[in-house]
Formats: sequence, structure tokens, C-alpha cells
Amino acid sequence: MAVEVRSPITGNVWKILKAVGDMVEEYDLIMILESMKMEIPVEAPQSGKIVAIKVKEGESVIEEDVVALIE
Repeated sequence: MAVEVRSPITGNVWKILKAVGDMVEEYDLIMILESMKMEIPVEAPQSGKIVAIKVKEGESVIEEDVVALIE
């Protein structure tokens, strides 16, 4: 069952660092969000394989939006 990776803040997707199919360890960076000129990292909540990236670079997200799925 996939685990949801959620946005910690409201902001914009600045850079996506991982792709679907990539293996990640717990706390690996998946993407970086930008809010009020600050960079906020989005980390993997667990080890596994990224099965979906739900956002694109430049897209706006709100706090608690699902941005990726990990199995």
C-alpha cells in the first residue's frame, strides 16, 4: 500500500529531485518547495520506491496536499 507524501506548507514546487521508479531512504529529499523566498525540503517519510509524483515544477500547493506516493 502506498504512503502519501504531503506538502508541509503552502507554496510553489521549486524543484523535483526524484522521479517515479527511484528508490529512496527515509528522510531523502524528494522535492523542494518555495514559500516567501524560503526553500522548504520535502522528505521521504519512509524508505521505498516512488510510484507517483503528483505535482510539477512551478505548480502551487497548499499545506497537506499529496505531492508523491511511496511504496
